[in-house]
Amino acid sequence: MNIVVIDYGLGNLRSVYNALAFLGADTKISGSPEDIENADKIVLPGVGAFPDAMSGLEKRGLVGPLRQFLTSGRAYLGICLGLQLLFESSAEGGANGLGVFRGKVRRFMAEDGIKVPHIGWNAVSCQLSAVPDLVGTPKNLIRRTAIRGSHKLMEGIKDGSYFYFDHSYYAEPVDKDTVAAITDYGAEFASFVRKDNIYAVQFHPERSQELGLRLLENFIKL
Repeated sequence: MNIVVIDYGLGNLRSVYNALAFLGADTKISGSPEDIENADKIVLPGVGAFPDAMSGLEKRGLVGPLRQFLTSGRAYLGICLGLQLLFESSAEGGANGLGVFRGKVRRFMAEDGIKVPHIGWNAVSCQLSAVPDLVGTPKNLIRRTAIRGSHKLMEGIKDGSYFYFDHSYYAEPVDKDTVAAITDYGAEFASFVRKDNIYAVQFHPERSQELGLRLLENFIKL
């Protein structure tokens, strides 16, 4: 089994690669369409601007192979920007994304009394109920339960565990059933989305120490 960490000119590729290699995974960093087509699993990490990321994927001829991979049933893990790129569009530069998930990527508002970007450790809590407007929903109206066993990516990780974040934008999914976990930063936002073989987290497992390694190990085992 081989895992390809996609190189599109942005992102903390080496730290993700090092974490996967530490766990014993057969891993490579590549920006080759052929490597994506032949991969058993792929990871799309990222720190940077949404428009630059989409431009990087397009210039390398990776958008088509990536979309094809996402419909193949093979496991995908998006990290930070790798989550946001799955959505239809972003307020950052008005760029269009891959459109795998319906919804838009929006910027945190500093006037809400929070610092932007959102940097540091924060809790990731399961969100199972459908909420008409997830972002800005009062916390007492959001029902929580323990993370379901079907979320294999989070197996062995307690609900409410802390992971490391570094972002100024967040995804606002239209389909609330795709929201697997939420995080509170002034208001609730989706910190883990999933659909079929596609898993994506807003936080950085490669920077989240023991629990981050556990999540990556779960991905390897999928």
